[in-house]
Amino acid sequence: MIRLLVGLGNPGSEYVATRHNAGFWWLDAAARELRATLTPDRSYFGNVARVNRPAGPLYLLAPMTYMNLSGKSVAALARFFKIEPRQILVAHDELDLLPGHVKLKQGGSAAGHNGLKDIQAQLGAPDFWRLRLGIGHPGVRSEVVNYVLRKPAAEEREAIEKSIELSLAALDLLLAGEMERAMMKLHAKPARPKPPRPTAPSESSPKEPTP
Repeated sequence: MIRLLVGLGNPGSEYVATRHNAGFWWLDAAARELRATLTPDRSYFGNVARVNRPAGPLYLLAPMTYMNLSGKSVAALARFFKIEPRQILVAHDELDLLPGHVKLKQGGSAAGHNGLKDIQAQLGAPDFWRLRLGIGHPGVRSEVVNYVLRKPAAEEREAIEKSIELSLAALDLLLAGEMERAMMKLHAKPARPKPPRPTAPSESSPKEPTP
């Protein structure tokens, strides 16, 4: 069962629309779905919401520490409420997926993502769940920092927002801890549209003249 939803990003108006804030975009959408309001809380170095659910309270957290210190915020809340790493879901931008793609995984490497790296270090375990929101890759490693801190093109932003919208269809499964079913829903590829059936020529259609 998931007890804490985290969205990663950087605070400040200059970062709001940048690729690195995709985790914030997801958390805001999840908060709307859950009818929750995120409010600043100094104790946890971020914006926090609590949702009372039949299975117990669910917390939403947007760290306001800047990306590199995300673990400071996540660990503070997790330790206070005795939330284990495996009960945490972190939504973040993912360079290795194209815009519009979403993947769910537990544990593993931080793959150079400084937010994940700090959370892992602060929690002392890599076992938290990650919701990877594709933002694409610039193609050159030296350009990654500039790339994630820039706004995506309009069609890329639209694809990311669509993937966030679709991922929320699996939110209940995620919160219930039904991760295999959630993965099936999140990772399913849309069915290819069937080609249009050829239409029979109408009787009233003009006919080719006979030579």
